[in-house]
Amino acid sequence: MAKDGQLPALARTGIAGLDNILNGGLTPDRMYLIEGTPGTGKTTLGLGFLLAGAAVGEAGLYITLAETEVELRAVAETHGWSLDSLSLFEMVPADGFGEDHEQTLLHPSEVELGETIRSVMAKVDELRPKRVVIDSLSELRLLAQSPIRYRRQILALKHFFSTRACTVLFLDDKSGSGSDLQLHSIAHGVVSLEQTLSGFGAQRRRMHVVKMRGVRYRGGYHDFEIERGGLRVYPRLIASEHVMKYSDDAVSTGSVELDTLLGGGLIPGTATLLTGPAGVGKTTASVQSMLAALKRGERAAYFLFDERLPTLLKRSASLGMDLMPYVDNGQLELRAIDPAEMSPGEFSGAVRAAVEDHGAKVVVIDSLNAYLQAMPNEQFLILQMHEMLTYLGQKGIVSLLILGLHGITGDVRSDVDLSYLSDTIVQLRYFEAHGEVRQAISVIKTRTARHERTIREFQIGSNGLLVGEPLREFQGVLTGVPTFSGEGKTLMASRMGIRDIRG
Repeated sequence: MAKDGQLPALARTGIAGLDNILNGGLTPDRMYLIEGTPGTGKTTLGLGFLLAGAAVGEAGLYITLAETEVELRAVAETHGWSLDSLSLFEMVPADGFGEDHEQTLLHPSEVELGETIRSVMAKVDELRPKRVVIDSLSELRLLAQSPIRYRRQILALKHFFSTRACTVLFLDDKSGSGSDLQLHSIAHGVVSLEQTLSGFGAQRRRMHVVKMRGVRYRGGYHDFEIERGGLRVYPRLIASEHVMKYSDDAVSTGSVELDTLLGGGLIPGTATLLTGPAGVGKTTASVQSMLAALKRGERAAYFLFDERLPTLLKRSASLGMDLMPYVDNGQLELRAIDPAEMSPGEFSGAVRAAVEDHGAKVVVIDSLNAYLQAMPNEQFLILQMHEMLTYLGQKGIVSLLILGLHGITGDVRSDVDLSYLSDTIVQLRYFEAHGEVRQAISVIKTRTARHERTIREFQIGSNGLLVGEPLREFQGVLTGVPTFSGEGKTLMASRMGIRDIRG
């Protein structure tokens, strides 16, 4: 019981992400509506809510009008839960289909509706629970037969529960017509669960808070998954909530020449976009910059979309950049991402966990092309990336983003233009010189330093990325077909222990 002048403690839902969205939990002793089509996780949410209450000594009652007790216990078992601490009240008893019980829930009537409501009230008065879940309103809707009678019964239940000091969740499978939206006005809060299917990959689940009286909740859609142990909700990332102070002194990429190109190195709190065609060396440059941070004793996180994890480890080791020691000692979180199975909200949650729990100071996303496939369309990708990069910037993280381009030479294009979101853009290109295909690197822009405006040749050797001296004799750089017209002696030596391995 709250003291005079103090608000009562919030009723936590048992789902960390949902409590975060609700700014702490639900206002106790109120009635809430959880709506969603079958399979969206309403029953799992309801059981988790009751078990969270039982964990703090609050009695819980689950009233089921649709599922049997056996089915409920089977659901709980899949999550590793025991329902022994809860009271389960099944409104369709096994002997309810005998000759003496011709009136059943399967045949709506005014008598049955009244009996059902009275049974619910009697059970609540008998057990005096602090938390109640009623599953589901669709059965009451069928019994009521008309929207007016249905609304009256819900209002009667609301008044009854308001005098019993318990927090109630009504579950609704949204089987009714649009007129049932009037229920939103009765409930103290409404949470809607959705499930969608894309052309390929797993189903995507998301939720949003339709209303919540007296609570400053986080609006918009929030992705969630049903996992063993209940719902895992990924609150929508709001960058403005994560402002902090950090040092903005430049850090090295591991290459003096590349640091010079960048105007001193990488600046914490900035996002660097590495663009170029396939095989030109974008991944190698990112790994080398990350490895320099690891050698300084910092932590890092690498999110790999494009290639297999063993391939990256083997290729990096062959270039003198062995990452396994840092994976083994916990400095490096190296994670392969399947965009067909991971929702955008789950990915942003993984990035947050890498920064806030793992302590990463460098975050690499390889690559944005594959990440694009996880999003419904380009507009959502840009909005998502804008919020994520702002968040990483306010945390003082060095962000390295890889964007592959279509084509090798000529008019190379990308799936999406994220250049305006990036603080620094590093362009890697192939060029032709004296009958050989070589690689060039240049910095297009930086917002934090006066960068070098030259083009340098680079090679990928046994010691990683080797950057040469500035080259002046280029033609056609802006047209997309850079051609070197100078003397061969100004180019890097062709034999420097170079191995035919490119990132």
